[in-house]
Amino acid sequence: MSVVSSVCVTVPATTANLGPGFDCIGAALTLYNELKFTQQRINQNQKLAINVTGTEAAKVSTDESNLVYQAFIKFYQHVKQTPPPVKIDIKLGVPLARGLGSSATAIVGGLIGANVLAGEILTPALIMELAIEIEGHPDNVVPALLGGCRLAATSDIGWEICDIPWNSEVVPVVAIPDFELSTSEARQVLPAQVSRGDAIFNTAHLGLLLRGLETGNQDWLRAALQDKLHQPYRKKLINNYDAINAAALSAGAYGMVISGAGPTLLALTNTANSQAVAIAMVSEWESKEVKAQVRTLQIDNQGARSVVQGKRQ
Repeated sequence: MSVVSSVCVTVPATTANLGPGFDCIGAALTLYNELKFTQQRINQNQKLAINVTGTEAAKVSTDESNLVYQAFIKFYQHVKQTPPPVKIDIKLGVPLARGLGSSATAIVGGLIGANVLAGEILTPALIMELAIEIEGHPDNVVPALLGGCRLAATSDIGWEICDIPWNSEVVPVVAIPDFELSTSEARQVLPAQVSRGDAIFNTAHLGLLLRGLETGNQDWLRAALQDKLHQPYRKKLINNYDAINAAALSAGAYGMVISGAGPTLLALTNTANSQAVAIAMVSEWESKEVKAQVRTLQIDNQGARSVVQGKRQ
């Protein structure tokens, strides 16, 4: 019987929260990290080798603290097996610590790579639960694994994952600045409690957002992309947030939100206005002497995928 010795895993970036959907909704984007896992002994005493190329590769650790390898090890601990010696090649396309789910790509990629090398002994549902456990929240790892836009909620027996239809005329535009903002730092500014009024506000606007994304109704989307639970606090960590928001709206965006924990900013618009919105956002940031790259993306509906590249008897 042949055993997989090498597998390549591609995982999409994700944008989480989408304004009012704090810690429960996220969408996969057409921006990717690629991870190749090769089962081999590097030398007699070395069980791990990591090679990183691409966007900000120098910032990624190449020892056992690497998050991809941590997820890889977590899989084998979960199934009570000894992890094999492995060489991991990481090709980065998702910027680090920018609110685009780079950690989710590492977690999902590490778990899928380990699962394929182990003979796919865990179902996608179990991989998802393990990914949520490692990440601590579902809004990035779920769409990274499954693709599309996903809403996650707990039930008596675990997680319920709902596929949110995304109208093809609703275009995500991301403006990615050249500075980082860690998730832990972004969470530290949040209040421990919120008012009933703010909770009701977000509940109503999340409901409107779900219908707006499905139908492409412009009025609903303009109203829906508001939040009172996290963005009023987090935007203070992103210089010139209000100016960039005004520029995006003037160029035809329905609204602008913080992507995940930030500092990437996400605008939703239509096909006709997407280029104008992209130019307006990056121009406004550059006028404040902040370098930024802007990407007009689509929703990735496939999620993480793996291709076996080598087998041995």
